[in-house]
Amino acid sequence: MSSESKEQHDLSPRDSSEGNDSLPYEVPLEAQKESSTDFKQFETNDQCRPYHRIHMEPQEKPNTNIKQFIIRKLEKSCQCSPAKAKNMIFDFLPVLQWLPKYDLKKNILGDVMSGLIVGILLVPQSIAYSLLAGQEPIYGLYTSFFASIIYFLFGTSRHISVGIFGILCLMIGEVVDRELHKAAYILPSSGMVVNGSILVNYTLDSTCDKSCYAIKIGSTVTFMAGVYQVAMGFFQVGFVSVYLSDALLSGFVTGASFTILTSQAKYLLGLSLPRSHGVGSLITTWIHIFRNIRKSNICDLITSLLCLLVLLPTKELNEHFKSRLKAPIPTELIVVVAATLASHFGKLNETYNSSVAGHIPTGFMPPRAPDWNLVPNVAVDAIAISIIGFAITVSLSEMFAKKHGYTVRANQEMYAIGFCNIIPSFFHCITTSAALAKTLVKESTGCQSQLSAVVTALVLLLVLLVIAPLFYSLQKCVLGVITIVNLRGALLKFRDVPKMWRVSRMDTVIWFVTMLSSALISTEIGLLIGVCFSMFCVILRTQKPKISLLGSAEESEIFESLSAYKNLQTKPGIKVFRFIAPLYYINKECFKSALYRETLNPVLVKAAQKKAAKRKLKAETVSFNGIQDEVSVQLSHDPLELHTIVIDCSAIQFLDTAGIHTLKEVRRDYEAISIQVLLAQCNPSVRDSLTRGQYFKKEEETLLFYSLSEAVDFAVESQNLKGVCVLNGVNLSGD
Repeated sequence: MSSESKEQHDLSPRDSSEGNDSLPYEVPLEAQKESSTDFKQFETNDQCRPYHRIHMEPQEKPNTNIKQFIIRKLEKSCQCSPAKAKNMIFDFLPVLQWLPKYDLKKNILGDVMSGLIVGILLVPQSIAYSLLAGQEPIYGLYTSFFASIIYFLFGTSRHISVGIFGILCLMIGEVVDRELHKAAYILPSSGMVVNGSILVNYTLDSTCDKSCYAIKIGSTVTFMAGVYQVAMGFFQVGFVSVYLSDALLSGFVTGASFTILTSQAKYLLGLSLPRSHGVGSLITTWIHIFRNIRKSNICDLITSLLCLLVLLPTKELNEHFKSRLKAPIPTELIVVVAATLASHFGKLNETYNSSVAGHIPTGFMPPRAPDWNLVPNVAVDAIAISIIGFAITVSLSEMFAKKHGYTVRANQEMYAIGFCNIIPSFFHCITTSAALAKTLVKESTGCQSQLSAVVTALVLLLVLLVIAPLFYSLQKCVLGVITIVNLRGALLKFRDVPKMWRVSRMDTVIWFVTMLSSALISTEIGLLIGVCFSMFCVILRTQKPKISLLGSAEESEIFESLSAYKNLQTKPGIKVFRFIAPLYYINKECFKSALYRETLNPVLVKAAQKKAAKRKLKAETVSFNGIQDEVSVQLSHDPLELHTIVIDCSAIQFLDTAGIHTLKEVRRDYEAISIQVLLAQCNPSVRDSLTRGQYFKKEEETLLFYSLSEAVDFAVESQNLKGVCVLNGVNLSGD
């Protein structure tokens, strides 16, 4: 045997494997026992541990008995005392908490001013949005009135304005049109409904016409939406709103705004067209408009242009000078009053056949329960409406609460908006929610508390009891212009697209997908597509996350990406790998391939070693003087430079079964070529998963390191002290 062979024979198995690319020799049983003993020696011998190891003793988890836990919870919930009953009532009706503490001298002026202005703005908007929902104008006024009163009692936000909202009115209108189309309402007086060729006896009063049936549909949808919202509050499932990101909601509102604009375009032109519904209704509506554009009413067209010329510049002025103006100019109300007077005295309806709002009754109609027969037809539609309503309300309330330094209870907000739909549904109302534009007006005009909602309700009450009939001659084209002008904020979102693209390209793509699907397909399907696409983007981010090799800053224990920072130091033979995502079944292959690509592919190295082993076995015997002597042919190989891989687990939030199995495979593959794999900075959840998944044996638990520097120091010392301590960080007996 040559001196080189003898020297290699005297080395430990680790040295032999590191010095050769060939397959390591079979480790004898005695050597395996020695290595196991060496592992324990490394744990106990201070000479093998010249650096400080971090030790943390885990908290003992009490054994939880499910039966006892449930009994304890039930006992706690069922206990009743005067103090607990009082707290429950005060929590359910927040007005009982803040109203007795109300500072009349300090807050009343701001609340009265903001309530008056919002009430004035709500009058024309409520009438206009009623048409959007397929209802008579009076029902929009009812909705805003009852919503203001109920939110005053149940709400926790001081600033948001709850009332009729354009996007929800559009969604209600689509449901109303669909149900009216199904019913083919042509025999209102006899109480018979024609559905195709079959006459169905529908339980209606003899006086219930198409308008009556439309509000029955709208109030039933509203009731179901409110029930869903209260149920979500009761079961505390408000987390559903987290799936509606800001980009998704913004895209949905912008896409729905195109649908609203399209639905109101016929009023601006004075066309009498059936409302398109279903998939692609926006395109269908524009086709109908262009086919019938010759039939446009010139009077309505001129009125629409004049109103646009007045409303658009004044909206810009209000926006530009909002810091100087104590209150925005109520241009909408001025336009409504002027247009009503012009239409009445000019007799535009009689002379030019201009479409007008018609009779708006005073007072209130007697309450009536929703139509329970319609519940199966509208139950699914109400889900999307309820989610959009509470998501907008909760997000706005939290935004303004944070801005003004107080807190709101999201769960109570869900109750509040739910009761703002359930109770008014018995009084011929449609779905409500908070609205950003009116909330901004309310805040900018000095609102201090929910008491401003009472002032708003009083303004609407005055209109309902006295002023409403005066709007008889108001042209519908004016209401259409008011609706379209109020879409200005949503349509101006296109100006923010370049900035959004610079900040987050993924959010921009989500915005465009949601916007286009909401506009071109339908609002409900567009929302569903947006949610699904947003969730797909989240999965995509974890499927192909960022990975990097790390180096340490000079004279510190800070490790950062080598590709992101300069002048980082690395230890020879050690590579630190970071994976920024949870490790689970979707991205396990990405993790493995990225690790092999950035460090060393153990499968290829193993294949090369097997090939070298086969070449050794095929070595020919050498013959001297007829005597055959078999010698071992020692192949020369370049030594493997890499001896340790440290995986930074700080960005791995959780592991599933596939993730644990992948870590086991990686460890086994690298052990086969004598490279140790160390895990560092695992959070407690990941540690528990590794323990339950039997990633390591009991004596190997200390090889989960609390910091990267500790793991790197361990790798350096284990390499320096090889032959005395454990060389691969694991038992050499293998799996």
